[in-house]
Amino acid sequence: MAKTKTSFFCQNCGTPFAKWVGQCTSCKEWNTVVEELIQKEEKKAWNTQNTSSTRVSKPLKVKEIQSDDELRLDSCDKEFNRVLGGGIVPGSLTLLGGEPGVGKSTLLLQIALMLPYTTLYVSGEESQKQLKMRADRIQKDQDNCFILTETNTQHIFRQIEAVAPDIVVIDSIQTLHSSSIESAAGSVSQIRACTAELIQFAKETHTPVILIGHITKDGAIAGPKILEHMVDTVLQFEGDKNYVYRILRALKNRFGSTSELGIYEMVGSGLEEVNNPSKILISNSDEELSGTAIAATLEGMRPLMVEVQALVSSAVYGTPQRSTTGFNIKRLNMLLAVLEKRAGFKLGAKDVFLNITGGITIEDPALDLAVIAAVLSSNLDRSITKHTCFAAEVGLAGEIRPVQRIEQRIQEAEKLGFKQIIISKHTKINTQPKIKVIQAGRMEEVLSHLFT
Repeated sequence: MAKTKTSFFCQNCGTPFAKWVGQCTSCKEWNTVVEELIQKEEKKAWNTQNTSSTRVSKPLKVKEIQSDDELRLDSCDKEFNRVLGGGIVPGSLTLLGGEPGVGKSTLLLQIALMLPYTTLYVSGEESQKQLKMRADRIQKDQDNCFILTETNTQHIFRQIEAVAPDIVVIDSIQTLHSSSIESAAGSVSQIRACTAELIQFAKETHTPVILIGHITKDGAIAGPKILEHMVDTVLQFEGDKNYVYRILRALKNRFGSTSELGIYEMVGSGLEEVNNPSKILISNSDEELSGTAIAATLEGMRPLMVEVQALVSSAVYGTPQRSTTGFNIKRLNMLLAVLEKRAGFKLGAKDVFLNITGGITIEDPALDLAVIAAVLSSNLDRSITKHTCFAAEVGLAGEIRPVQRIEQRIQEAEKLGFKQIIISKHTKINTQPKIKVIQAGRMEEVLSHLFT
């Protein structure tokens, strides 16, 4: 048996140390360095007879490399396919993270039950009976999904050889442990070793592997940061527990865009795809209220119509409050400064609260004009007609700047029944939309059109 030795690792970033230190020199966190027992690896966990050392790699010129399009596996879930960039890539390793109880296991079990391929769902957190109860609630009848409750990677690979699945789902990576490392499951060395074994398996067999990862109280995926570097795709599943909607985002994607967005609705039978999210992000109230404005935004290739709500009131305390939900607080402060400097509205002594409805977070600068319109509507206590929407960025000089792919935004506004959209006058439109397009160059032009 190989000699056992002790080493020290930072639980936050995975940096190794020769001895214990109070502060990690890499991530500057305190009291994160822990002692772990490690052992030199005596055998490979995956396919010991067919090791990668028997193959010799040969360098090729770029023009000699075959560039055939990689066939993707259809997950039978349009939102999941959208976020991945068109489907599951064979041989890829995908990491899905999210808050406890947000629905990570439900989403992947639901996809595993819908897949027409042989799927192995490995759970280290729930028993087979618990997963059966959840599968009955989801009500997806498929005979291609196998359930395995195991945490030892050597035993998992033995069952993989017996079942020969097309897709493997691991719930979760923090519960796995390898016999080649003598440390507790969830430690830095165990997470790194188990992930390396799964990567070797995925790349050699071209079998896609999907991992579920826990997150810390700060919202980062638990374990060393190298875990996110090792995998091909990192997905974030998020949602406010006060809402029934869940949002799937790609934080890293080697095979597609990271700006795509998938939206689900949590129902009794699992997670349902939301094909038209604009309807859920806009209130259906017939009454026109002050402090609301509709913005035409984009998330990846998907156009969305979102409702911006603002509340402006006199400051009760000495320092005015600035609070946002779903919008960057620094950008709100910038827009308020532009309003005071360029348009003459004195908001320095007033509280300003801003909310993007539906629990969604938007980073698109095209929301600027809608934010300003909502703030002034609340300040003046005058409503904006519900048939008007906005799609423009506001500069520091008060100018209205154009945004990308304006025609897609206009088409989405037309589809939802809006009568007019206000955009920048510097935007070029190649089509003749049915909706009335109002083009403005300065912020003052928009305000005079709305409130005079």
